[in-house]
Amino acid sequence: MALPKKIEGFAIVSADGMLANAQGVMPDGLKFDADQKFFRAGLDRCDAAVHGRHSHEQQPNSPSRARIWVTARVEAIEVEPVEPKVILWNPAGATFEQAWDALGIPNGALGVVGGTTVFGMFLPLYTAFHLSRAPGVKLPGGRPVFPGVPSQTPEQILAKAGLREGKMIVLDKTQNVTVTEWRR
Repeated sequence: MALPKKIEGFAIVSADGMLANAQGVMPDGLKFDADQKFFRAGLDRCDAAVHGRHSHEQQPNSPSRARIWVTARVEAIEVEPVEPKVILWNPAGATFEQAWDALGIPNGALGVVGGTTVFGMFLPLYTAFHLSRAPGVKLPGGRPVFPGVPSQTPEQILAKAGLREGKMIVLDKTQNVTVTEWRR
């Protein structure tokens, strides 16, 4: 069993560290063209994506990308019946390595696209995490990017997981949207 050659996380969060509202939906106010372009380019460098129930990449190349869908609907690992490039994975019944092996991409790269539980599961494994910030947006009572937010900031959680803050890039000057790469 092997792990991906790299595991990169991609998230945009509000000023209060949320990636979705209380209903689990990413509001339009948290969607910015420049961040979507950055996200799409990052995923296009990955061979597969992993996500939970509410987090789907919904990008032009999504149908051609292999995916691991984290779900309790299956006992361990199953191929999704309608989308054969999608592996359904229950972490309570199988290891991540088993799910990754089931994709058949031994030297591939994985993009982690959320939600909260999935982002948290991969904290010990990230090669890099690309944290975009939208400081003009607040989502009180929303879904946090990581377990432990808001009592800790996403940056504090990334640092505790052993990642180091890198260069910040401004994606949208008018909205002050930035992305910072955190690396192991």
